[in-house]
Amino acid sequence: MFRFFERLVDPYCPYTETNTPPQTLWPFMLQYARPFRKVFVWAGIMSVIVAAIEISLIFYMGRVVDVLEGEPETVWDTYGTELILVAIFILTARPLLQALDVLLLNNAILPNFGTMIRWRAHRQVLRQSVGWFENDFAGRIANRIMQTPPAAGEVVFQVFDAISFSLAYLLGAAILLSTSDPRLLIPLLGWFLLYGLLLRWTIKRVGPASQAASNARSVVTGRVVDAYTNIHSVKMFAHHEQELDYAKEAIEETRRTFQVEMRIFTLMDVSLVLLNGVLIVGVVGWAILLWMQGTASVGVVAAATALTLRLNAMTGWIMWALTTFFRELGVVAEGMETIAQPVTLTDDKHATPLKLTDGTIEVKGLSHHYGRESGGLDGIDLTIRRGEKIGLVGRSGAGKSTLVKLLLRFYDPERGQILIDGQDITRVQQDTLRLAIGMVQQDSSLLHRSVRDNILYGRVDATEEDMFAAARQAQAHEFILDLEDPQGRRGYDAQVGERGVKLSGGQRQRVTLARVILKNAPILLLDEATSALDSEVEAAIQDTLYGMMKGKTVIAIAHRLSTIAQMDRILVLDQGRIVEDGSHDALLAQGGLYADFWARQSGGFLAIEEAS
Repeated sequence: MFRFFERLVDPYCPYTETNTPPQTLWPFMLQYARPFRKVFVWAGIMSVIVAAIEISLIFYMGRVVDVLEGEPETVWDTYGTELILVAIFILTARPLLQALDVLLLNNAILPNFGTMIRWRAHRQVLRQSVGWFENDFAGRIANRIMQTPPAAGEVVFQVFDAISFSLAYLLGAAILLSTSDPRLLIPLLGWFLLYGLLLRWTIKRVGPASQAASNARSVVTGRVVDAYTNIHSVKMFAHHEQELDYAKEAIEETRRTFQVEMRIFTLMDVSLVLLNGVLIVGVVGWAILLWMQGTASVGVVAAATALTLRLNAMTGWIMWALTTFFRELGVVAEGMETIAQPVTLTDDKHATPLKLTDGTIEVKGLSHHYGRESGGLDGIDLTIRRGEKIGLVGRSGAGKSTLVKLLLRFYDPERGQILIDGQDITRVQQDTLRLAIGMVQQDSSLLHRSVRDNILYGRVDATEEDMFAAARQAQAHEFILDLEDPQGRRGYDAQVGERGVKLSGGQRQRVTLARVILKNAPILLLDEATSALDSEVEAAIQDTLYGMMKGKTVIAIAHRLSTIAQMDRILVLDQGRIVEDGSHDALLAQGGLYADFWARQSGGFLAIEEAS
């Protein structure tokens, strides 16, 4: 039974991805609600039916009171069959209908609706560019991805569990009282008007207050995750107290925004108690007055009393449900600030897969300043022929990393273009571009998974033998076999920790090298590929790197100039421009910046004053 309802909607059903999600709340919610339309209709119908049954029971209790005024024998003879049928209905049909209502809500809608939003939101965020991620906290992004689905699920829950039920219930109550005596509608309608005004006052304030509170919670999460991610820096600089103060500032703002939210609820609760007193006294008092005048039966008084007491109990729940509804809408609205951001770095609608013939790279008039007036690259022209090995040298901020990021299309250039085998990289599919490029970064962070998963990230369809061969080539196989994590997993199954923190810098770099070796891409980018290795391991890895380079087009960034001295050409970047281009010997003979760098090296690195 449960599986039938749980499978009514597939949260992973196909859908059309969009680069420009709806920017307003209801279109955003409706976009996710489309696969649930039929289920939502049935949930609404069942909610109304359940409310009608509850109202009918109250009405029938009033009838029972009137019926019991007769002699017991006469009552049973006249109404016995009716009472039995009502009892059977209460014991069978009522729980079945209630079960159908909750099965639709609890099993068909809630688990699948939140899952679908989380899945699609994660897919949408993963499509964003590297630059988009660099402009936000990873913790805040993750927090919004995690907060929004349950908030949206709570919105749907309140629509069908409370709002539709309560509207049907209030309408049924009005019909019941009007059939008993139309005059009983007067205090009910007066109360309903005041209740609506209180509701409007509350809703108007709860939405913005809850969005502010949700945003404050996201800031706390971002700051806490930032501290945990950089715990080595926190400990190394003994900034424990500073981090606590930094977090406390955000935590206190969260408390302040939550206090504002709770003040609204307190005022609402107190006002609601006063209003419900008016409801009870008004409806029950009027019913008693009508009975004293002989125009209403005891059953009418009993039904009116039961109804008002039930409404008294329900109004707080309805008010809380509605405020929860709008509070969670505020959380969804806050989550939309991340989830609904347009994807700006996209494939051209006519983009085709990159077709590699020989791996020639052409850079024409390339400029990129990250939206600023300086920094980055300024009018670069460059041709890297098939199989050519290029070294990039320059002070920090000269534009070396910018060139690599543009080549990977992490950003689109502000001016100029990059072509691979004559194809503008902004006109080819991004995934095919990056599949053609292997990169070893200076920051050799790993996924918080097993060593096997990290190496196979380079080529998921590789065999175990391929993986072992890549690890051996990267001088990693032996130390991997000796690994063991706290859960007892050993060797290639051992978990490496977040960003690979359970491994040394040299071990992380060698696992990263194994991953790139396994990928075996025709274009190879090296960004300080041996910076984390000791001299002995570096000497062995150098042979591996030169082996990897055979037949590939290579761009290598290095401050340790000895690692690129054997390159075919060395480019010296300064202030975003290529100022020198030639072999190691030619540049030394030229006596320019490269010769100066070489002369100033200490231990094989650029001097500090030059690299700063």
